[in-house]
Amino acid sequence: MTRPLQIYIKTYGCQMNERDSAALAGKLMRLGHAMVEREEEADVLIFNTCSVRDQAERKAVGKISYLKKLKRRKPELLIGVIGCMAQNRGESLFRELPHLDFVVGTGQLHQLPEIIASLREDRRQIARLATGSEVLTEMGVHQPEAKLSDFIAITRGCNRFCAYCIVPYVRGREISREIGDVVAEARELVANGTREIMLLGQNVAAFGWNGNVNPPPDDVSPFADLLKELQQIEGLYRIRFTSPYPSYFNAKLIAVMAECSKVCHSVHLPLQSGSARVLKAMNRQYTPEQYLQIVGALRQAMPDIAFSTDVIVGFPTESAAEFEETCQLMERVGFDNAFIFKYSPRAGTRSAEMPDDVPQAVKEARNQRLLQLLSASAWRNNRQLVGTCQEVLVEGPSHRNPARWTGKTATAKSVMFAPQPSVRRGDLHRVTIARVTDMTLFADDIPDLPSE
Repeated sequence: MTRPLQIYIKTYGCQMNERDSAALAGKLMRLGHAMVEREEEADVLIFNTCSVRDQAERKAVGKISYLKKLKRRKPELLIGVIGCMAQNRGESLFRELPHLDFVVGTGQLHQLPEIIASLREDRRQIARLATGSEVLTEMGVHQPEAKLSDFIAITRGCNRFCAYCIVPYVRGREISREIGDVVAEARELVANGTREIMLLGQNVAAFGWNGNVNPPPDDVSPFADLLKELQQIEGLYRIRFTSPYPSYFNAKLIAVMAECSKVCHSVHLPLQSGSARVLKAMNRQYTPEQYLQIVGALRQAMPDIAFSTDVIVGFPTESAAEFEETCQLMERVGFDNAFIFKYSPRAGTRSAEMPDDVPQAVKEARNQRLLQLLSASAWRNNRQLVGTCQEVLVEGPSHRNPARWTGKTATAKSVMFAPQPSVRRGDLHRVTIARVTDMTLFADDIPDLPSE
């Protein structure tokens, strides 16, 4: 039997990448290999990469370039790139980084153990870049240690082709798992101690709608059917999901979300712009009015719902007046959180062919303006919770101040509270909110401790 390997995995980018890295680690550990925390200890270095932004690729390439010295000291060391950058740039990475041993795209991650085994026998560079659906099921293997909250990938790829986004090109068209397959993985996680699951997909609400570009009619939602099945799992406390495309929130999905007690009342609803013209230029297939209608329908069904979003400022040709429309919509919705991005061209996307004509200083100013609006709305929303009783999923001691414990509400808000002998990590614990900031809630039974 060949010697077990010490393997180091570095992850860049989204939660899907985090899930893939954890699944890879579990798969490799089941074969007898071990995960290590330091590059110097490893026999194999794996970089799970992101291509959504050019900066993410540059960061990964810079890091791998730096490893030439380590490779010279340890010529037997295997170094590989997996994920979106591998899919996007392919075998050209071997020319840029000649010390690489393998490049594995998003559809072939499940083949990594056999690729590593092959490289131990024959040190010729290996590239695997073909698309494939097997990764969704074969990568449904997690690390042995229990996690309080864990990811389950239910879809992969995207059919939307937004003008600024590289994802459909590096992850392919939408594919979905079977409901029974997802439920079986969820049951396995819960049996190992997981209490909250996050369902992942580039367009997670399109689950089960394979091959259909347009959203389903109001009475059809395979994703809602999945939520109802997961609701039945004993020992599972909470169900979250990200990221959905707004148009998929039809009547059936909204009704099921309201009916299922385990489905959290927090929704990440990407906006991108409050301007109808800019949304059309982005190939976002909804209007600001339709977006607000979806927000209204969700709020009517779940009055306590919390919204987060994505917004891009400085998209090509965005005018000052159109940016103001975004500000107005942000204020109307009153988001609890947002990821606000300054537009930058991404090679291979449609918007890269447009003139990047909004000055960087203007992008910076618009970014700061939206951050200010977000802080104000988050604080207003949190202030309304003072005096209310909130149920938190207990995460344990705060990393910054172990004298406090922390947990999250069903609306994804962080809560600080005093530890109690009867409360353990993974419990659902009810506290009364005494004071708030725009980011954190504090319970009334917390002692007077130094501010974090």
